[in-house]
Amino acid sequence: MVSTTLALGLTVLTLVVFTALGVWFTRGRVGSVEDLITARNSAGTHRTTATLVASVMGVWILFSAPEAGAGFGIAAVVGYAVGEAVTMLAYAKLGPRIRTLMPDGHSITEYAHARYGDAMYGFVVVVSALYMFLFLAAELTGIAGALSLVAGVPQWQTAVLVGGFVLLYTGYGGLRASLFTDAIQAVLVVPLLFLAVLGAVVSLGGPGAVYEGVAAANPTLLDPGFAAGLQFGLALAFAILGAELINQTWWQRIYASRDGETTATSFRRAAVVNGLMVLLAALFGVVAVGHADVVTDVASANYNADVAFFLLLEAAFPEWLVVAVVLLALLLVMSSVDTLFNALSSLVTADLARLLSDPSDRALAAGARALTVLVGLAAIYVSLRAQSVLRLFFLADLLGAALAFPLVYGLYSERLTGAGALVSSLAGLAVGLAYFPDLRGYITALPVVGDALPAADPLYLTSFAGAFLLSTGLALVSARLSSTAFDLDRLSREVSRLDDSAADSSPAASD
Repeated sequence: MVSTTLALGLTVLTLVVFTALGVWFTRGRVGSVEDLITARNSAGTHRTTATLVASVMGVWILFSAPEAGAGFGIAAVVGYAVGEAVTMLAYAKLGPRIRTLMPDGHSITEYAHARYGDAMYGFVVVVSALYMFLFLAAELTGIAGALSLVAGVPQWQTAVLVGGFVLLYTGYGGLRASLFTDAIQAVLVVPLLFLAVLGAVVSLGGPGAVYEGVAAANPTLLDPGFAAGLQFGLALAFAILGAELINQTWWQRIYASRDGETTATSFRRAAVVNGLMVLLAALFGVVAVGHADVVTDVASANYNADVAFFLLLEAAFPEWLVVAVVLLALLLVMSSVDTLFNALSSLVTADLARLLSDPSDRALAAGARALTVLVGLAAIYVSLRAQSVLRLFFLADLLGAALAFPLVYGLYSERLTGAGALVSSLAGLAVGLAYFPDLRGYITALPVVGDALPAADPLYLTSFAGAFLLSTGLALVSARLSSTAFDLDRLSREVSRLDDSAADSSPAASD
């Protein structure tokens, strides 16, 4: 185990350095609320790609990705990686479309209001905000648990330090600070992850010894045709795609990139890098089964596959490699936490201009910063109280799987109405919940409905695929049967800049 003093010192040093960099870079660059929440057209291809990589690579890849590998093997590993890559490829097409239809836009919620009206807008606000808040709280819970496990650092100290320092530079510099620090973090995270992989292989005696250990412990994990693994991997692909399509994080970066071509190119590059990184992280779970005491039976009181990576860390890694992983975990959590602070703040701030009576730019900027602080404090509190917020991710993913297609289909279809999109989403959610294994006690307790529910799907495929595919099918049918047509050009007229300026005051884009 790494000493508590060393781990705490490394944590504080890393946080101080990145806070100072974020504040230094954004001094004099945040002139309006537009700069604070969109950094419009300010990032070239390299910087946009870096922030797309850093933003998605939270500390979750050291928890849930290895957990999938430990429980379901190679097939689930591939499914996880494909799900992440497909999401980035989807945005390579959606991003330029969003910029074309709403050149002065900011958030997914203002799009939902302009395109579908109040009812669908309210549903999107709840689902998108819930997903991102759970993601944020889970990140803080994860890093606090990681440092407690490998170095004995009290969890409250880690949560308060990470949350507090990241709040300092995101509250001050907004999205510009996040883009700058993301670029540095991506440059450090990618080689650190590869170093961890190489170090693990060497420490365990080479590729042959790694393979033999897993084959001896559970050979089905190495079978790409393992039925349960294939089902769970496919379920993950649906879950990740649905959840990320409602994530405000990506909408912010679509507008921060220099132009539509920059957006498309950056998302395509991120698809390759993110898919590969998730693949490597998930493989740690497979390796852990063969070289650490990992219990993968979810019914067991000793279930610990959710920390499979860290069990492997304790069992096989030398101290210098453990220190490298601690730094990797810190960089991962910082890159995603600052992104989520900004995304949640911008989600609400963009709507304040519509809800309030002619607010000033200064008032909107102050509101954005205040919201960032409130969200941060709430997430820190939840992370300290929760045993594991990570398990709630699947519920948030289910909401995304039901909502995603009806929401983005409105960027292409003129005939899908707000009522059609909402009914399609709710129907998909109902089917998903009917097969959803988590929260089963609450769902079956519903009068009349509970007795009629089918058996839950422990591999989640029926739940996630059912929600996504049914909502997709109903949205397509609804648009086909609709007799009304929405003028998509209205989006550019109804969604405008928050600083009342048609001119782009952003500095020249840079890499």
